[in-house]
Amino acid sequence: MLDNIIKGRVWKFGCDIDTDVIIPGKYLRTTDMQVFADHVLEGIDPDFPKKVKKGDVIVADDNFGCGSSREQAALALKYAGVACVVARSFGRIFFRNAINVGLPLMEADVSCKEGDEAEIDLLQGTVKVNDNVFQGNKLPDFLLEILTDGGLVAHRKAKKRTE
Repeated sequence: MLDNIIKGRVWKFGCDIDTDVIIPGKYLRTTDMQVFADHVLEGIDPDFPKKVKKGDVIVADDNFGCGSSREQAALALKYAGVACVVARSFGRIFFRNAINVGLPLMEADVSCKEGDEAEIDLLQGTVKVNDNVFQGNKLPDFLLEILTDGGLVAHRKAKKRTE
């Protein structure tokens, strides 16, 4: 179940964080989500998998999740405990993969420092850091429904039960 308000500690990343960096290709031969979580973003920060905690938030610049279409990138972040990714822009395939696996995200230009506490309001499309509120792009209702249900597969199962 998705919380419409997400509060968490910020991890800052720059531009063009590609899916190969989010989860390196050498780990794609497994379906073990813990392996993905244990190696997420290690190419940028080898200690990140040990430091990230459940409920933390990533704030990035432009083009987060660019590169290949590997769904494992979104899964690695989700299973590492990342509650939401906020970026100025996303690679389009990563954006949809994140929604499909139930990883909340928002496009917003947020000014903050690593370690700050962020409060993301998915319904309003806002990010609050310290006393500053940044307006982001609110997700359309149908994408919020998919996230609320826990991802696309769970959403389709929920729809079948009500049909």
